[in-house]
Amino acid sequence: MILSTAATVPPEATQQAVGYPSLFLLVLIGALVPVVPTGALVSSAAVVAFHQTAPFSLLLVFVVASVAAFLGDVALYWLGKRGMGSKNGSRWLQALRDRAPEDRLKQAQERLDTHGVTVLVVSRLIPAGRIPVMLACLMARMPMRQFVRGDVPACLAWAVTYQLIGILGGSLFKEPWEGVVAAVVLTLVISGAPSVWRRVRKSAA
Repeated sequence: MILSTAATVPPEATQQAVGYPSLFLLVLIGALVPVVPTGALVSSAAVVAFHQTAPFSLLLVFVVASVAAFLGDVALYWLGKRGMGSKNGSRWLQALRDRAPEDRLKQAQERLDTHGVTVLVVSRLIPAGRIPVMLACLMARMPMRQFVRGDVPACLAWAVTYQLIGILGGSLFKEPWEGVVAAVVLTLVISGAPSVWRRVRKSAA
């Protein structure tokens, strides 16, 4: 009876039962510890969902990724606010400062002064742009409510962008693994392009 029941369970159901919680946890961790390539994770999940026959697979990837990114951002901002209010700071605040070069932080502060919370949307879409803007928000003593108001559309736009990259990769290849490789490579190229451009400009100056 158990074997016959297990045989009727489609492989996609098993993939979803494991895949969505894993995607949620990895994106959440990546938002808290900015070393996990969360964009590549979302693109890869979108490729797999694109090749599935189960309804709403792509929608679930979008919801899971955007919610996890939002919760991670809010948690990191809350930890940063605690560090700003603490006499000795915190390791989370120090980690933010270590990942925000002075020139990027200055640019983020200028953009925050000019555009307000809308800069959060752009920062989520620019590789390595999220941390300097978040630190600028912390230094400006931005209230949590105001940060949340800007971070919601930022996370939605981020999830849509990287999901579209995954759909593009999935549509170009018949095999899901080929689409995953293409999506990951494209995501890494997009993520690394700004830093390469900055190095070229510095060497040319």
